[in-house]
Amino acid sequence: MRVLLIYAHPVETSFCAALKERALKTLVANGHSVEVLDLYEQAFDPVLSRAERLAYHDVPENREGVAAEVEQVQRAEALVLVYPVWNFGFPAILKGYFDRVFLPGVSFRMENGRVKPNLQHIDRLVAITTYGGPRWRAFFLGDPPRRIVRRVLRSLVAPAARLAYLALYDLNRADDAARTAFLDRVEADMARL
Repeated sequence: MRVLLIYAHPVETSFCAALKERALKTLVANGHSVEVLDLYEQAFDPVLSRAERLAYHDVPENREGVAAEVEQVQRAEALVLVYPVWNFGFPAILKGYFDRVFLPGVSFRMENGRVKPNLQHIDRLVAITTYGGPRWRAFFLGDPPRRIVRRVLRSLVAPAARLAYLALYDLNRADDAARTAFLDRVEADMARL
């Protein structure tokens, strides 16, 4: 399977970096073709410019400036997102990636004024993430990142695509055993991809 692993964390020694490496190692060991998009390493510009917004609905002109990233998404059969949750949202660089790359004609298309999903070639969607605080706090606040993955992104991929949302809550207080257990959970899920 062709996997696009999108990684969004600026620190190479972070726990998210360890999650990315474990996911990547497991996917490759299981014979998948993996393309890694490290948004920070690439210095991806998350800002949707005025010109990009004006051209937003002009397919395929709207891809100018992000053509390489669009091609990566179009080649993928699976998307694996690895990122931390900050302030109950995606890191700005990942949100900007979605704003600039998940365009009309890419992740969705307009038909008679209605949005139709356009990532039907993606059969597997996985989010691997960490939260600094406990699950109850995220639940109380509506857990926006979980909802975006489970509802918005899920609505764009193949109807029968499998979805996994792997989250380690309360990372700020997680001990080595909890971190190791979560790494093992990520490995097991990637092995089933």
